[in-house]
Amino acid sequence: MVSLSFAPKDRVFFDLLAEAGRNALRSAELLREMLEKWPDGSESLNREILKSEQEGDRITHDIIHRLNSTFVTPFDREDIYGLATQVDDVVDYVEEAGDFLGLYQIEAPMQQSLALAEVLVGCCAELQEALAGLRGFKDLDRHLIEIHRLENDGDRISRDAVASLFANGIDPMVVIRWKDIFAVLEKAIDATETAAHIIEGVAIKNA
Repeated sequence: MVSLSFAPKDRVFFDLLAEAGRNALRSAELLREMLEKWPDGSESLNREILKSEQEGDRITHDIIHRLNSTFVTPFDREDIYGLATQVDDVVDYVEEAGDFLGLYQIEAPMQQSLALAEVLVGCCAELQEALAGLRGFKDLDRHLIEIHRLENDGDRISRDAVASLFANGIDPMVVIRWKDIFAVLEKAIDATETAAHIIEGVAIKNA
């Protein structure tokens, strides 16, 4: 009887985490599209990003509610909670970046912002695959390694981007705005790496 009651709870947590991964990837792809097409379609894309952010909140709420009402979980509660909140952070940072583009009335995206958005999409794609494969705790390494590699690329792009702001005599207000945008993109990428660290720990504990 215990195994029968445990299986559905297993499935629900894994399914919700996989759903969160898909939602994070979708939000990152929407942000990349917004930057690529800017300013065309920016309002509708920003609305879609907001919907993804709300969906992320719903998924996170569902996970936390189930954690509070489930006696047996498929792996450590703190790891489930940590994964849920980190993936939710990714979507929150994406939504913040989209807001900044409109609030700061950006005329045209800097090339480095497009590069960072591309890195973020790559990180989210690998994270989505890792979360989808979490149920069996197998074949996760290649996704986690790629997230770490991409995060290093993101750090380099971000450093170069900030350096370029101060090297080209750009208006100080423009510098402040773009520093904010670069920072929030970097936070989104960093959140995927933090999630990868948690997954790595989960895999080791359940090896």
